[in-house]
Amino acid sequence: MSECTHDCSSCKENCSERKESFLKKPHELSDIKRVIGVVSGKGGVGKSMVTAMSAVIFNRRGYKTAIMDADVTGPSIPRMFGVKERAQGSETGLLPVKSKTGIEIMSVNLLLENESDPVVWRGPVIGGVVQQFWTDVIWNDVDYMFVDMPPGTGDVPLTVFQSIPVDGIIVVASPQELVSMIVEKAVKMANMMHVPVLGVVENMSYVECPDCKKKIYLYGESNTEKICKDFSLPLLAQIPVDTALAKQSDRGLIELFEGDYLEDAATAIETLMKNLPVKEK
Repeated sequence: MSECTHDCSSCKENCSERKESFLKKPHELSDIKRVIGVVSGKGGVGKSMVTAMSAVIFNRRGYKTAIMDADVTGPSIPRMFGVKERAQGSETGLLPVKSKTGIEIMSVNLLLENESDPVVWRGPVIGGVVQQFWTDVIWNDVDYMFVDMPPGTGDVPLTVFQSIPVDGIIVVASPQELVSMIVEKAVKMANMMHVPVLGVVENMSYVECPDCKKKIYLYGESNTEKICKDFSLPLLAQIPVDTALAKQSDRGLIELFEGDYLEDAATAIETLMKNLPVKEK
């Protein structure tokens, strides 16, 4: 038997895991029109920051947005939004917590007694929790859901790609040369799972001099544009190192950030999504 790619549609083997579809239905009271995953091949590149900023920008454009924090062992979304209350639920289902501007958020940190408590779970349990965020949480009339995934190509990204009807993913990278290989891995996994790659966001691209506004490239010449060209992907945005943005994030005030770093990316994604059929409820 050849190595399993988890793509049953192109496989002729009759193994025990074979199914027509791994997709899970959302909660019967949920209404989610678009799902966009935010991924990275490695940690520390600002994936959660891009997730949060994307949700805020689309919210400012009049869409109802939500964030599913699938980074179960390293959740940071609630802290960025200053959300500290615990999620509530009933026999009907679990309710996400709303941010100050109405963005719906579900994260394991909203279920723990203390946000600093570690999540010491094995992969299958973590994957099950992510599935429950989709099937057991009541997401109310969401136009765009952004899924903040853990770095790499392990259990949770696989669970998300198989269980949730993801419309496309954003790959977050940094300018270092090593990242070319890491981005390639993330893109290839998405292609294996037949998930469209919407484009790449490069974070920590440069530092802007506060006096002359000159761009200083800390890591030298970026390799990301070449990677995008190799894979025929758009470079959606290049975000600088911005201390004000970092401070707002640390203080739970990400919804107050200023700057147009992701405006072009949001416009491109908005255009792409308009050409896709809307999910049936």
